[in-house]
Amino acid sequence: MPIRVPDGLPATETLRSEGVKVMRESRAEKQDIRPLRIAILNLMPLKIATETQLARLLGTTPLQVDLTLVETSTYRGTNTASEHMDAFYRAWDEVRSERFDGFMVTGAPIETLEFQDVKYWPELQEIFDWTTTNVFSMFAICWGAQAALNHFNGVPKHLITEVPKRFGIFEHQNLAPSHPLMQGIADLFEIPVSRHTENHRADVEPIDGLTVLAENETAGLGLLADDANRRFYMFNHLEYDSQTLREEYHRDVKAGQTIVLPHNYFPNDDPAQTPPNKWRSHAHMLYGNWVNWVYQNTPFNLDDL
Repeated sequence: MPIRVPDGLPATETLRSEGVKVMRESRAEKQDIRPLRIAILNLMPLKIATETQLARLLGTTPLQVDLTLVETSTYRGTNTASEHMDAFYRAWDEVRSERFDGFMVTGAPIETLEFQDVKYWPELQEIFDWTTTNVFSMFAICWGAQAALNHFNGVPKHLITEVPKRFGIFEHQNLAPSHPLMQGIADLFEIPVSRHTENHRADVEPIDGLTVLAENETAGLGLLADDANRRFYMFNHLEYDSQTLREEYHRDVKAGQTIVLPHNYFPNDDPAQTPPNKWRSHAHMLYGNWVNWVYQNTPFNLDDL
């Protein structure tokens, strides 16, 4: 089944060229089935890139997904054209009365700020609370995962000090191969990492109900599950394109920032060479597992949430 996207979304042609089945919103409305309703609160500055990356992963399952793009009502960034935001995004105030099978919260380039110093933090806390009644399952990514984990469990984030940032491709252990999200994923699998802060296992272990699903000795926690509350915390970026870390590296170099080569990324550590994608299959498997798990467990009538 295809992913259902708003008519005219720029990601559409990119996804179609890659073989992802995409259905226009106007066409999907004529089908007599109940698609999964999944919303993405996109906090990343390059919103079109993030939309495309996540839609690519959500759109390769056998299920029809109705995708809703959401922005905060109290803050709008300046990196994406207002015309795009007006055409394809809905403010959270507009969707707060609705219910969703899945709700995703992306990362944001504000890791070094204290949570309470983020302009939209009060609204984001309200959104997190809203997910407990209006959403079957939440999947949060990178800073979004850190923020949600702090809100629900009081877990702090810690500044990484031994390197400018944790950056590169890190091999993670699959610590729970029988967990619904991890089924079919290799015992060792690689994930793109790009973070200035991290969460420590020592802060997580005392909390009942949190399970570490993936971890790397250097990069630390990769993926946590709160199964009882149907919340998942991915601290890294399986959704990244092949060139995303390369673009981040050259952007930081151009800006004169202190930066190291991304670990285990460029062939022979040569930035002039094209990096291979070593995580694509596991990205599709993990997100496909989440979509399928939501489909199998969510109520047919969302009013029954």
